[in-house]
Amino acid sequence: MYKLLKPIFFQFDPEKIHYFVTGTLQNAQRMWVIPKLIQSTFKFEHKSLEREVFGLKFKNPVGLAAGFDKNGEYIEELANFGFGFIEVGTVTPLPQPGNDKPRMFRLPQDEALINRMGFNNKGVDVLAKKLESVKRDGLIIGGNIGKNKNTPNEEAVNDYIKCFDRLFDVVDYFVVNVSSPNTPGLRELQEKEPLKNILNTLQIRNLKHSISKPILLKIAPDLTNSQLDDIVEIITETKIAGVIATNTTISREGLASGESQKKEMGGLSGKPLTKRSTEVIKYLADKSGKSFPIIGVGGIHNAKDAQEKLDAGAALVQIYTGFVYEGPGLVKEILKGLVKK
Repeated sequence: MYKLLKPIFFQFDPEKIHYFVTGTLQNAQRMWVIPKLIQSTFKFEHKSLEREVFGLKFKNPVGLAAGFDKNGEYIEELANFGFGFIEVGTVTPLPQPGNDKPRMFRLPQDEALINRMGFNNKGVDVLAKKLESVKRDGLIIGGNIGKNKNTPNEEAVNDYIKCFDRLFDVVDYFVVNVSSPNTPGLRELQEKEPLKNILNTLQIRNLKHSISKPILLKIAPDLTNSQLDDIVEIITETKIAGVIATNTTISREGLASGESQKKEMGGLSGKPLTKRSTEVIKYLADKSGKSFPIIGVGGIHNAKDAQEKLDAGAALVQIYTGFVYEGPGLVKEILKGLVKK
């Protein structure tokens, strides 16, 4: 069915069709029979798929990456497609509109997307209230947190604190996003000292609670090996739970798409990122001796892509662009492929 609909969807602006499809999905699932039909079609469960990672129990290792449901508006509907976990956000303390439109672009020849959304979201208070009412049924929910565009980098830690405190009781794990290329200056926070300051500050607040929450760091695929060495050192020193590798890339190397598409500013995701994200996973796993869990994301379009990331050292994987290009059946395809392996 999705193969028939995709050519129609791809005739429209990517951002507009995203909200049309998710809104339609939400409205349709208000009819009691639709959620059951979707579950029976797309869900796949097997005991061997269960995972325990950073102290949390996952029904399966395939999650939905941050950015797809920034405001936590479609969690229950998306969960019916069989995800083991869903990451919401990136969320900021205050609502912000993001960058000017258009800000998302398809590269069909490369099965890729370029986005420069700019952390558009309704703010952490709206997200927290939404999550309070979500029916989880064993679903793990992660909160991806960032800083507002107008917050200077020297004050960025305060934005992460605000999001952390507000979401603490409604998410299962946190992701510190300092790697998006679409907020000016944000990637500067990946440098050693500012990053250590943010992570140490959050860990201090974390440990004040009777039960702490796993904190992960989402990193860019564009880091050098020397910078990745620093990441391993920082994680070891701050004792955060792990890493998400990787965010989108600013590289345009090897693309088949035309110059007009390639020149769009923003982060590139999808198949062109498959190899590099897997390389980063393997480097981190080898360098650290697998001393911390890694969530692998970037260019997963089939079961083979997912297995390669797990073989490289990832404990879990996430999809986004593959979900757009391959459709909702991708989750089941990956899970069945992992069981066969």
